[in-house]
Amino acid sequence: MTCFICAACGTQFDENIEPPRTCPICEDDRQFVPQSGQQWTDMTTLRATHCIVWKEEAKGIHSLQISPDFGIGQRAFLIETPEGNILWDCLSLIDEASKARIVAMGGLSAVAISHPHFYASMIEWSAAFGNAPIHIHADDGRWVQRTSAALRPLTGESLEIGPATMIRCGGHFEGSAVLHCPWLEDRRGALFVGDTMQVTMDRRYVSFMRSYPNLVPLNAKAVKAIAQAVRPYRFEAIYGAFPGRTIENDGNRIVERSAERYLEAIAS
Repeated sequence: MTCFICAACGTQFDENIEPPRTCPICEDDRQFVPQSGQQWTDMTTLRATHCIVWKEEAKGIHSLQISPDFGIGQRAFLIETPEGNILWDCLSLIDEASKARIVAMGGLSAVAISHPHFYASMIEWSAAFGNAPIHIHADDGRWVQRTSAALRPLTGESLEIGPATMIRCGGHFEGSAVLHCPWLEDRRGALFVGDTMQVTMDRRYVSFMRSYPNLVPLNAKAVKAIAQAVRPYRFEAIYGAFPGRTIENDGNRIVERSAERYLEAIAS
């Protein structure tokens, strides 16, 4: 029996003898099935050809990315907290070097994930660290492809994970969430946004989409709700889903002006 992994989006599925016929996440209009068709791999095969590259982004913040690129190509974050390490978002691969490094850093107290595109091999990551609790939003529960007792679906608008706060924003997915860490960046605060907000290439704005690969925008109501959800929280830095997509300063004002720019664009 094998837990097959979708090569397009990187999602790991429950054990089976044969790979699934389709990947529901790729079939949805927020992702896509490659023109070459649906292809599958597994953890053993992936470990033979790929590894995880670490980068210290700032004090207490480490980004992790699969190399060479695999699936969507997102970065996950190992966030050090006074109450234990949090893995924000997830990767399809967990390699032995990363496992040993995290154990040496004190293990994982929790896994928290912004939305279904980054569920990846979340059950495998949790199991490697004593079945650490996995926090996703219950609104996205139907997209879970591998089940576990470690899953802790959030049903409200926010959740305290040690000193961090997971905040439901909606938009990209119904349960799309961000993670607020007020002690980071010398107590100036950091916001980890996944795809809930996409840090733009000029690092001066964030933007919002229902589907990034298929260029489907969000409506005004959804964008206003995202801005409103994070407004009570103070943060200077914004860490996006992809390498280099980091805003270092003025995070609160950038979210506000980004929402204003977006709303003006779709209204004209």
